[in-house]
Amino acid sequence: MASLKDKKCVPCEGKTDPLSGELLSDLLKEVPTWHVSDDKKSISRETIFDDFVTAVVFITDVAHVAEEEGHHPDLNLHSYNKVTITLSTHAIGGLSENDFILAAKIDELLEDSLKKD
Repeated sequence: MASLKDKKCVPCEGKTDPLSGELLSDLLKEVPTWHVSDDKKSISRETIFDDFVTAVVFITDVAHVAEEEGHHPDLNLHSYNKVTITLSTHAIGGLSENDFILAAKIDELLEDSLKKD
């Protein structure tokens, strides 16, 4: 089975059900730094950076990956150096595999940026 970070997001036309049950649990295990919301309609993670500029650069990097994948997260920069990312598939009102694919790619961006430091 291909790693999530090696997959591509596929367009969602709203014709599938949101993920639930065992499949949702299995995908969460692949992105352990992400947390599922109480209503199980989104996943999110917060990252704290050393400074404002580094946080903004990270947001820009996420924006490029999101655009390539055609799947766009909610991004929130707060307290000058904290970035909260929330993923959900709005067309189905919940979570799809696309959310986990993008989460894995975002995790990879963070790993790469930590290696540079």
